[in-house]
Amino acid sequence: MLTPKRRRRERRTAFLMIAPFLSIFIAFFLYPTFSVIALSFTDAPLIGKGEWIGLGNYAKLLNDRLFYTSLWNNFYFVLLTVIPTTVIALLIALAVSKLKGRMQALVLTLFFLPFVLPVSVVTMIWAWMLDFQFGILQPVIAAITGKPVPVFMNPYWVMPMIAVVTIWWTNGFNVLLLIAGLRNIPADLYEAAALDGATAWQRFRRVTWPLLWPVIALVLTLQLILQLKIFDQVYLLSNGGPFNRSYVVLMQIYREAFQLNHGGYASAIAMVLFLFIVVLSVLQFQLLRMGGRK
Repeated sequence: MLTPKRRRRERRTAFLMIAPFLSIFIAFFLYPTFSVIALSFTDAPLIGKGEWIGLGNYAKLLNDRLFYTSLWNNFYFVLLTVIPTTVIALLIALAVSKLKGRMQALVLTLFFLPFVLPVSVVTMIWAWMLDFQFGILQPVIAAITGKPVPVFMNPYWVMPMIAVVTIWWTNGFNVLLLIAGLRNIPADLYEAAALDGATAWQRFRRVTWPLLWPVIALVLTLQLILQLKIFDQVYLLSNGGPFNRSYVVLMQIYREAFQLNHGGYASAIAMVLFLFIVVLSVLQFQLLRMGGRK
C-alpha cells in the first residue's frame, strides 16, 4: 500500500512530467479558442477590444449571401475530393503492395514526393502546366473540349481543377496509411482463401476490404476535415474567383479579419466552420464505424 507521502510524491512527479504539454496546450489551443469564442460576441476589430453585441454577428451571418456561397463551395470541394482521393489512394496502395524490394520503395517515394512540397511550389507547378498560352497540359484539354481553357478563370473548371491539384498533392500520405493497413493483414488469410478456391475479387471483398476498413474510415475522416479547411490552393490559384465560384469559408474569414478588420465577425464565421467540421467529422466517423460492423 502506498503511503500518503509517496502518493503525493508520485502525483508531483506526474504533474511535472505533463506540465510542459499542459502549458503549451493551454497557451496555444485553449486560450486562443476561448478568445475567439469571446470575440465572436463583440464588434471588435482584429486587434483591440470592442463592444459586446451578443448574437449580433451570428444574426448577420444568417443573412450573408457570401457566406452561403462559400459554404456551398466548401461542400462541393469535399464532394470532388474526399471519396475520389480515397479510391485513388486505395488503388495505388493495392498496386504498390504487389511490388517488392527496391521497386516498391522507389514507387512509394515517387507517390509521396508531392506531399513534402510546400503549397506555393505545388501551385506554381500546376499554374505553369495549365497556363492558357504555354501550359503543357493545354493540348490535352483542347483535345477534350476542342479549344484551350483558362481553367482557373473559368467558373465551371476552377473547382474541379483545384481538386485535381489537391488530390495530386496530398494523396501520398493516404497511400502510406493504406499500405500500412495492408501490411497488417496476415498473409495466412490470403493463403487459406486461395486454398478454398477464392478468386482475386473474392479475396479482396472477403479479406482485404473488411480488415482494411478501419484505415479507410480514418482516411475518409482525415480528408473530410482537411478539405473543409481548404484555403491555400484556392488563394494562390484563383483567389476565390471567378464570380466567387471558388470562394471558400476560410477566404471569407481572411477577408473579414485581415482586409476589412472585422475581428468579431470573422471569429463568428470561424466558430460556425469549427462546429461544422466537428459535427460532420464525428457523424461521418460514427457512420463509417457502423458500416464496418455490418
